[in-house]
Amino acid sequence: QVQLVQSGGGLVQPGGSLRLSCAASGFSLEYDAIGWFRQAPGKEREGVSCIESHDFNTYYKDSVKGRFTISRDVANNTMYLQMNNLEPEDTGVYYCAVAILPRRGHHYGCERGMDYWGKGTLVTVSS
Repeated sequence: QVQLVQSGGGLVQPGGSLRLSCAASGFSLEYDAIGWFRQAPGKEREGVSCIESHDFNTYYKDSVKGRFTISRDVANNTMYLQMNNLEPEDTGVYYCAVAILPRRGHHYGCERGMDYWGKGTLVTVSS
């Protein structure tokens, strides 16, 4: 059974940092496409960052470039989003997601969309 368990959200002051974690079980995320998304109050969900399958390419939303870093730890089967220099506009519920390859030789780009989602974790940036 595929599960994504998130942790790491909370309240932080502007300029502060947080690291979000997403522990995967029921599959190995080593080669899959992985991503982080967020939904701000009153707004639609948007993509924040994504790594294509086999680490072909990594993408970031323009407003987070240079501040956020997406990564995966294969040994711990966990993906991360390191967020630095946080701004109030970064406030929202953050979701991790994966698109699981049907076989290792396949490829998924970030535009394909995701298959499984975490339950979300709230990040609030406020003084």
